[in-house]
Amino acid sequence: MLPDDKEGRLRCFRNALRNWNVRGYVRFKSRAEEWLGNELPELEDLRDIARQLHEFVETGGKIDEQVEKRRLELAEDHAQEFRYDLRLLIGGRRLYFETILLTDDPDDPDDPTIVVVNVHDV
Repeated sequence: MLPDDKEGRLRCFRNALRNWNVRGYVRFKSRAEEWLGNELPELEDLRDIARQLHEFVETGGKIDEQVEKRRLELAEDHAQEFRYDLRLLIGGRRLYFETILLTDDPDDPDDPTIVVVNVHDV
């Protein structure tokens, strides 16, 4: 369950990104993973992307929270009220990351996870 307030949700999002180097905190849907593998084959692995997302946010990059009007397809089959968009430069390309936030306990900084559902050039 996500916090009711925007700042609480963004805190959860940042907490998940702080755990970028631990498997499972930043996950990638197969569509996003395939796109990154095809378009940025020089990247070592998806943790490198998670690290760059973390660095972007930690240095003041914008997390754009949007009310989600579509049903995003997830393995967990969760309907999402919000999505979180990030736009950053990776590999010389400006990329758009569409993500969702999952948490059962928003007060536990190690509970939230992020799922990257889509990536493409801006």
